[in-house]
Amino acid sequence: MTSLEQKFTELKDILRSMDSLLVAFSGGVDSTLLLKVAHDILGDQAAALTVEASIHPPGEAEEAEELAQQMGVEHILVEADPLQNEDFARNDKLRCYYCKYNIFSDLKEIAAKEGYAELADGANYDDFTGDYRPGLKAAEELGVRSPLKEAEITKEEVRKLSKRLDLPTWDKPSLSCYATRFPYGSKITKQNLDLVAAAEEYLHQFGLKQLRVRHHDQATARIEVLPDDIEKLIEKRQEIVAKLKELGYTYVTLDLEGYRTGSLNEILDEEE
Repeated sequence: MTSLEQKFTELKDILRSMDSLLVAFSGGVDSTLLLKVAHDILGDQAAALTVEASIHPPGEAEEAEELAQQMGVEHILVEADPLQNEDFARNDKLRCYYCKYNIFSDLKEIAAKEGYAELADGANYDDFTGDYRPGLKAAEELGVRSPLKEAEITKEEVRKLSKRLDLPTWDKPSLSCYATRFPYGSKITKQNLDLVAAAEEYLHQFGLKQLRVRHHDQATARIEVLPDDIEKLIEKRQEIVAKLKELGYTYVTLDLEGYRTGSLNEILDEEE
């Protein structure tokens, strides 16, 4: 079994082999580690690029920009609107593929224009061995590198290395775009994205370690939190129901199974 030290050395060797690198940077635990190590190795030949879009949590782009500044890394901010892509908005099983393909195509053009030899994302080794993620195929087709995956660094190892390097993101909860809150076949609209964002922003005040508001038909909210946090919401049940109905939900439910990555992909497993 390859040790973490060997994997970390491999990551640095991979980055050292690149002439220059533009990192697709969300400010999450994975891309922050990648950007930090890339900047340590490549210096000014490594930079960050963040996409600001309505499918991302509010404030995420600003946090990413602040992180890049703290690391002394050049940061590029661009805007995108995936809802303009009807293939994405209709929300079939390839939704993530369509979105990633369009966005990474644009980022590849920016990387070339700015003179960067490589474009990389923060996908780690677990991303390629776990949940259904068609967006990874789009990145691969476009030649986007995934150095963490190439070095076989897992999510847990990303956190260990981040803590060792004193990165503030080492224990940051995993985030995902708001499109993952909608069951396949349920059209994604700006109105419903805003509703999910408002509901999650409200619920975060209860000190939840992980949170997803899944948006089902008939304006039904299915709230997922870690099992240890379920009691927190039960205690505030009436307040939460009242607020989410005020925001626009008709039904407010709490998933007793708790938070799990890609819960809306479970239907795909049943179909196979």
